[in-house]
Amino acid sequence: MIPPKPPARPDHVSLWRYLRLFRADILSAQPARLYRAWMAEFRTPFFRSYLCNDTGLVDLVLKQRPDDFPKSARVSEGLRPLLGQSVFVTNGETWKRQRRIIDPAFEGGRLRDTFAAMVTAGQGAVARLAPLADGSGFDIEGHTSHAAADVIFRTLFSLPIEDRTAAQVFDAFKAHQRMQPVLNLAAFVPLPGWFPRFHRRQTRVTARAIRGLITELTARRQAEIAAGTAPDDLATKIMTTADPETGARFDTEEMVDQVAIFFLAGHETSASALAWALYLLALYPEWQERVAEEAEAVFGPRAPEFSDMARLRVTRDVFRETLRLYPPVPMMVRETACPERFRNRDIPRGAQVVISPWHLHRHERLWDNPDGFDPARYGTENGKTCLREAFIPFSAGQRVCTGAGFAMIEGPLLLAMLVRAYRLRPVAERPPVPVAHLTVRGRDGIWLKLSPR
Repeated sequence: MIPPKPPARPDHVSLWRYLRLFRADILSAQPARLYRAWMAEFRTPFFRSYLCNDTGLVDLVLKQRPDDFPKSARVSEGLRPLLGQSVFVTNGETWKRQRRIIDPAFEGGRLRDTFAAMVTAGQGAVARLAPLADGSGFDIEGHTSHAAADVIFRTLFSLPIEDRTAAQVFDAFKAHQRMQPVLNLAAFVPLPGWFPRFHRRQTRVTARAIRGLITELTARRQAEIAAGTAPDDLATKIMTTADPETGARFDTEEMVDQVAIFFLAGHETSASALAWALYLLALYPEWQERVAEEAEAVFGPRAPEFSDMARLRVTRDVFRETLRLYPPVPMMVRETACPERFRNRDIPRGAQVVISPWHLHRHERLWDNPDGFDPARYGTENGKTCLREAFIPFSAGQRVCTGAGFAMIEGPLLLAMLVRAYRLRPVAERPPVPVAHLTVRGRDGIWLKLSPR
């Protein structure tokens, strides 16, 4: 049994057909040859694009010379009403300054401090699913989104998802995602800075609502910091950290930008990965039982502790394999700052360089059994090599996701807690079809049946 994979388009289609496919789903808009190609060139009347699966080129772009391949503005154009000038969209010295302030909040010691909040969020998720664990089918994605949002609010602002403002932000984000904000005219056509981006009215409305609510949370926290009553959470750490080079801190507008991307990236990507992990365990009951047995042996009758995470080896490999098959962010787009030569081809300045975890993680000339679900692969020589060279769910190099370590604690923890509590089965009549807009989700949801263990 092979996990679901979106259909590929024919090799040659018209630009209009491609744009229609891209609007429906980024993944099925790509041809099947990308799963074997080391590099592929795409030409449109507006720009050239080069998808790179050659691990040497991936290493060059992400690790060796990242400043020569800044993040392309095309992907972020549709997100700017929400994200402003967050660390997700900036480049150069602005981005480096932002990372110098943000990174200390996500260092190893801070993960231990946030762990209790993750556990509380996990316990809440287990409790919310109890009324649904009657063997009837339902879409798990909304529940993993709820759990991931709870983790973000508890670790960032020490607020449960039940808090009024937190709940309003969560609802507004759901509405914003439905607008497919990434699909903006400027993603396809190079536009001058003065030219309007024609964001949908509802996209602007939901972005404005989210930013207003985040501004409220940020102002409240600034007042608590000034009064000496602020909790020691991620928001306080970031807002009180000065740039070691300039001594400057984030002002309110900058902090709103950063909180918006923490919520979007940390909540949306975690929700995607957790939903797919639960589905894969439903599809492969032998691995589900191994995770459940490991969780019971490690946790016992008590609540999870931070030291337990090193012992969840099977659960970690299941989550890692989920990130390989369904990387939440399927493609990353960079831009050439100067002319390049890739695999004996001249690449012009301003070309789009696409690094696709989706294709790299399933590359037929790199991975054994690339489309199969096999968490045991990471104990093999091929798995270990590919893990080092062809596994980039969080990107790599200086722009590696700030929250990568956070995610690799949160994901296995929530997965173990949920599988310890419930037995999972797929809904055979409703197999999920992977699609990618902001992240990789099920086109019509990811349906499961739960029953208590």
